[in-house]
Amino acid sequence: MKFIYLASACLTLIVSTSHAQLVIKPALGINFTDFSKDPGTGEYKSKVGYQVGGSVEIGQKLYFEPGLYWTHKSTEYTTTSSSGQNIDYNMSGIRIPLTVGYSILGGTKSLVNVRALGGFSGFFLTSISDLDKDAFNTATWGLYAGAGVDIMMFYMDFQYEWSLSKVGDDVTVADVGKTRSLFINAGIRFRL
Repeated sequence: MKFIYLASACLTLIVSTSHAQLVIKPALGINFTDFSKDPGTGEYKSKVGYQVGGSVEIGQKLYFEPGLYWTHKSTEYTTTSSSGQNIDYNMSGIRIPLTVGYSILGGTKSLVNVRALGGFSGFFLTSISDLDKDAFNTATWGLYAGAGVDIMMFYMDFQYEWSLSKVGDDVTVADVGKTRSLFINAGIRFRL
């Protein structure tokens, strides 16, 4: 609940100080997710995941951008032990990033705009294939940093995220540590 209050307060502050230029940004993207814990008898390999959703950019040079994405993350555990088995961690859920960014080169009305960005996100697990969902945390939190480029009405964003919370606490199923993810989104900007 505190998360919703904080997001609402940030949105109100930015809208009131930025004269509210709005840009709607639907997006498709890919992601690569890895785990932080050393498995000891194998290795984690990120596989290509995907996300679809969008965000609303509020502001001009300095902006706030809340988003909502359906996200599928995929990581494979490959064992080096002859008695172990390989495991695919295919996790799906809702990702809500809250981005603050700054236009370094250009602006929202420029032909080309280069942006620096960062923020806080929540990932809310809705399903995980072939594993017990109860062994995993329903919500995980992360911080991210990245960059974006706008060319005319098209854009591409790159974000690297460090998880602040563990994926799960059940050491028999989900003791993989925290996630580290690279998100790449592309889409079209609709100025209002």
